[in-house]
Amino acid sequence: MTRLFAAAAVAALLTAAAPALAQEHDHAAHAAHGAPAAPAAQAADHGHAHANFVSGRFHVRVDGPEHPIGDVILIPGLSSSPHVWDRITDSLKDRYRVHRIHVQGFAGAEPMDNATGPVSAPVAEDLARYIREQGLNKPAVIGHSMGGTIGMMLAARHPDSVGRLMVVDMIPFMGAAFAGPGATAENVAPLADQIYAGMMNGPDEAYRAQAAASVTGMIKTEALRAGPLRDAARSDRAVSSAAFRELIVTDLTPELSHITAPTTVLYVKFNDPRMNDAMIDGMYGAAFRNLQGVTLKRIDDSAHFIMLDQPARFEAEVNAFLD
Repeated sequence: MTRLFAAAAVAALLTAAAPALAQEHDHAAHAAHGAPAAPAAQAADHGHAHANFVSGRFHVRVDGPEHPIGDVILIPGLSSSPHVWDRITDSLKDRYRVHRIHVQGFAGAEPMDNATGPVSAPVAEDLARYIREQGLNKPAVIGHSMGGTIGMMLAARHPDSVGRLMVVDMIPFMGAAFAGPGATAENVAPLADQIYAGMMNGPDEAYRAQAAASVTGMIKTEALRAGPLRDAARSDRAVSSAAFRELIVTDLTPELSHITAPTTVLYVKFNDPRMNDAMIDGMYGAAFRNLQGVTLKRIDDSAHFIMLDQPARFEAEVNAFLD
């Protein structure tokens, strides 16, 4: 069963396997995520502002009313852009101030401080600083995939900064998916190094093919695959590879008990006929056993990008989570 979990985890998260293309900041990219592109004359009026915050780790798009009822931070996954959150942002921004994180090195953003070394951990630290410097009062934090890892890091290491946490299809220790129940960050490191080397050194043609196959497996709705595939193709290869290695060797299981914010975890059934609902429910229950009071919800008929495959259900879950 562990091998099945590993296979599914690899298929779900290897979107990073795509060559780096142009590194421009593209406000029109949301057209590829199912939203119409703005006319060129309106390029400056792209519907969001950028937060006045200096960081080499990420920049932030902010939408919302002058007097919001609260703040929501949305963190995308590996090699993803803020556009994966377009629909939920549209549904929230009349009431909440929505902060969409764009990690440097992903989806056309320059790598900056993420060019070398870990990504998730320093992003989480700068997010704590962002919350503090922007004067946010216990915002809700929603993270998808690697964004879920960042959200867990933030909530565990800065528990007073987060009001509530939603993790979308991510587990606290990916290494266990690769190496079994006895896995530790130390003994899974050689495998992580091997995967990292393959991602960094493989030919571009194979890298592109893996990206296309991964996105196909991660998004059930065929019409919505183009945007995430484009994001991956425009991500910096070194940043994505290092970020994926970091996910494998990061074990947040012992830190889950430090999270005080009410936490909801949404997850999906892996695209593997050998796995039934009870198996996947058991895996997520075991993975989050150290997080007291966690709410676990399986979202059926969806692949990894729940917000794209099941937007109405996702919106309903987010509204229930915020209420």
